[in-house]
Amino acid sequence: MVGTRRAFVIIIPHGRWERGRVCGSLSSMTVTPLDGILVVALEQAVAAPLCSSRLADAGARVIKIERPEGDFARGYDHVVQGESAYFVWVNRGKESVVLDIKAAEDAALLARMVARADVFIQNLAPGAAERAGFGSDALRRRHPRLITCDISGYGEDGPYRDMKAYDLLIQSETGLASITGAPERPGRVGVSVADIACSMYAHTAILQALYERERSGQGRGVAVSLFDALADWMTVPLLHHDYGGRAPERVGLNHPSIAPYGAYAVGDGREVVLSIQNEREWKAFCDEVLRRPEVAVDERFRSNTLRVANRPVLDAEINAVLGGLGHGEAVRRLSDARIAFGSLNTVADLSRHSQLRRVEVATPSGPVNTVAPPLRWRDDEFEARPVPALGQHTEAVRREFQ
Repeated sequence: MVGTRRAFVIIIPHGRWERGRVCGSLSSMTVTPLDGILVVALEQAVAAPLCSSRLADAGARVIKIERPEGDFARGYDHVVQGESAYFVWVNRGKESVVLDIKAAEDAALLARMVARADVFIQNLAPGAAERAGFGSDALRRRHPRLITCDISGYGEDGPYRDMKAYDLLIQSETGLASITGAPERPGRVGVSVADIACSMYAHTAILQALYERERSGQGRGVAVSLFDALADWMTVPLLHHDYGGRAPERVGLNHPSIAPYGAYAVGDGREVVLSIQNEREWKAFCDEVLRRPEVAVDERFRSNTLRVANRPVLDAEINAVLGGLGHGEAVRRLSDARIAFGSLNTVADLSRHSQLRRVEVATPSGPVNTVAPPLRWRDDEFEARPVPALGQHTEAVRREFQ
């Protein structure tokens, strides 16, 4: 329980969820960590929806406000039985309410919802929420216990503050693309890391604010930007530039400052990725995997700094051995030598990976077998709540917040 709100569970037959979680029977009923917390999310795309969906996973009631045509992420693709992969990923466990906040009646309804909320999240275009009467500072003045979270592209000040921002743009602006990819050309990280990073920082900040409110009774304003989130992730390359005089170069599937740490082809056409972290492991790698102990004491390879400086020659020595081994033999040697390694897998390989945990999520188009949340609670199994259809809860919420 947070603040003065009471956490409660309504028991519904057949395992249906309602302001708590019911797992099919009274004996399996559990109260989730954020049970009783109401989140109102004026959100779109990925960053804010991912944040609010993980609050929903923890038991918060999340009311997602959508424009009449819906969150545009619903139309990114239609690969999941007619649903968008992005939308299914970041919108489970929410209630969808369609509002036109430019219309007086709908704006008044949203204001009543916010008045009862614990958390208000928005990631509209710069200035849009404030122009509509839902600026975070004004909301907290009216509702001192409210926690507001503003998610933006570049933050609330500076010359870029009014610019629209999406993942690839932020990967480019922060320099991430310049250190990603093969040597001949920059590349995009293959998933939306700017949105994901920003979302996780926002999620953490909201939880901190809820904890602080438990002690102080006062809400807080939280602001997180995609740019700031990825800039933090870029700290090590930035420090290399500022203090070492040079940013890391693009090295494809190699680590820019550790060697050997990268992908190597084996004899049957597959690739293994291995990582040497210290001199003890380097010696073991040469002795037991390469079976060439003289390489470990070669003057060109006696330290990590020298191995990085002489990476092409080093890689030639490694490839000469691993290229003659099948994948099974390479893996056996690496395992016996206790060298950290992995296989260079495809998405198809991930789909059938023995470590991949899945969960079934109901969607408007039918059940989807998707990735289970990384967080696991001991002695409590996660049960995913459904992905809502557009406007599925509009009428019920209108009645509730009259």
